[in-house]
Amino acid sequence: MNMSARIAFVAFGLFMIVTAIAGFAPTYGPGFEGRKTASGESFDPLAMTAAHRDFPLGTVIMVTNLKNGRQVQVKINDRGPHVRGRIIDVSAGAARKLKMIEAGTAPVRIDVIGGGDAAGSTGPKP
Repeated sequence: MNMSARIAFVAFGLFMIVTAIAGFAPTYGPGFEGRKTASGESFDPLAMTAAHRDFPLGTVIMVTNLKNGRQVQVKINDRGPHVRGRIIDVSAGAARKLKMIEAGTAPVRIDVIGGGDAAGSTGPKP
């Protein structure tokens, strides 16, 4: 987990219950459309998806823009962000719903709604 984020969690073996994390979120930059994500899916900038360093792929989270209160549910399907001080990358579609397209980044709170795949992947199964 990003050490600069405020974190409240309890760990039980393989499971981690995260109540909330606050930090900054950017939108995915241009040029990622169609590229494979860590989950094996092709990146769709209009989909309600996000990248996080540690949450299992497939985890569903609620992202709240702390400047305006707007919220969106997204699924973690990639790894990132790769810039220090940021806790999640959101797709352009999610950023539009959060009203953060023009700014490019926003202070956000993320709350876990549902768990991801125990193996850490939601990609194609053999």
